[in-house]
Amino acid sequence: MSSAQFMSQVRSHFDVVSRHVLAQLSASEAVTLNLSAEDTLYVRFNNNRVRQNTDVQQATLGMQLQSNRRTVEQACTLTLDVATDCVTLSRLLASCRDEVGLLDADPHQVPVTNHGQSQEQFLGELLPAQALIAAILDAASGSDMAGLYAGGVIIRANCNSAGQQHWFATESFFLNYSLYDGPKAAKGCYAGTRWDTAQWANHLARTRTLLEQLCRPVVNVQPGQYRTYLAPAAFADVLGMLGWNAMSAAAWKQGRSPFKKLVEREAQLSPLLSFGENFDLALSPRFNSLGEVCEARLPLMQSGVLTQLLVNSRTASEYALQGNAAEEGEAPRALDVACGSLAEADVLKTLGTGLYLSNVHYLNWSDPVSARITGMTRYACFWVEHGEIVGPINDLRWDESLYDALGAKLLALTDWAEIDPASETYYMRSLGGSRVPGALIDGWTFTL
Repeated sequence: MSSAQFMSQVRSHFDVVSRHVLAQLSASEAVTLNLSAEDTLYVRFNNNRVRQNTDVQQATLGMQLQSNRRTVEQACTLTLDVATDCVTLSRLLASCRDEVGLLDADPHQVPVTNHGQSQEQFLGELLPAQALIAAILDAASGSDMAGLYAGGVIIRANCNSAGQQHWFATESFFLNYSLYDGPKAAKGCYAGTRWDTAQWANHLARTRTLLEQLCRPVVNVQPGQYRTYLAPAAFADVLGMLGWNAMSAAAWKQGRSPFKKLVEREAQLSPLLSFGENFDLALSPRFNSLGEVCEARLPLMQSGVLTQLLVNSRTASEYALQGNAAEEGEAPRALDVACGSLAEADVLKTLGTGLYLSNVHYLNWSDPVSARITGMTRYACFWVEHGEIVGPINDLRWDESLYDALGAKLLALTDWAEIDPASETYYMRSLGGSRVPGALIDGWTFTL
């Protein structure tokens, strides 16, 4: 089945089964339905060989039932057989009715509303399985390559009993991979909507270069503060912490926001830093699980000044705020960070002496009040002197405040950015991600 055929089949099926559910509602009931579906090829590689491959075609439907100011949510797996799924959904509706009668009234319930209609569909240019595997393995020949490819169609759809209807389907892929030399590894990620053999070769070439540099003698770097370059993948992980309460209006109102000082104008970040949600990247649908449609571009930070937080409708109701169609968790879904002026060819020269970090991991808030985060270096991280890589470093733990790192310490952003796609595959391939440049930061703090 082609990608277009799968999209058409799922859309037709969703229309039929949703009408079946809506026809069963009483006058006191309202329902919102959310569909998630995928048709994905998963291929796992090890030692530059295919170790596991499978096609996954699945669909789930979430049902939110409201009745007498009470709300319950349940979900089920769909078979894409109309008769079978209509029976299943009738049972799911009955189960929701049983549960909703046991609940207390919700004073901040967001009522089911018609938020209109929308349709976005993006067909990519992905290679068929046999050609894809050959393209990956042939280019990586001679390397010990391990990784996971996931590519195909992802669908999100929403409708409710008030009449709204939204549809989002995209065809995309990612290849998360590492090249090994014994215990040493350099990591890369190639992602997009169109497989380009030349781009894949360029990705591999850059990763091979990093791996070669890992074979130099290890430099023993002591804890301290160092001028540090964060490659786009590393900087994307750092900015990923914005989704852990920093941009949440509810967290601010509840006293849990690491960006409290920014919201209350007690501080601001570097004028080099601007970012917002950009749904034109096609990483995520504009509509949320309530069917509310966000602006295609939603500015959040402009030249270091926080312009707005992410506010979902429940938060807006509870705290008398203006909502902006944020999802329940009030985390960025399609973060787009404006580039700077630092050219790729000038990164090492501008860094001078310090640390080059390709990747970081194990991030967490170490002190949310001061927006301080901690993490570890990972994979290809190097000590640089006078604009030249000297050698790899042993893993270091770092601990740094975003008020400092994204404030006075932020020296430059690169003039190019890379897509960092959501690559989680728990239960189903995820949507979302970010587009982030590299960052040069002065005095990044390493503690262990």
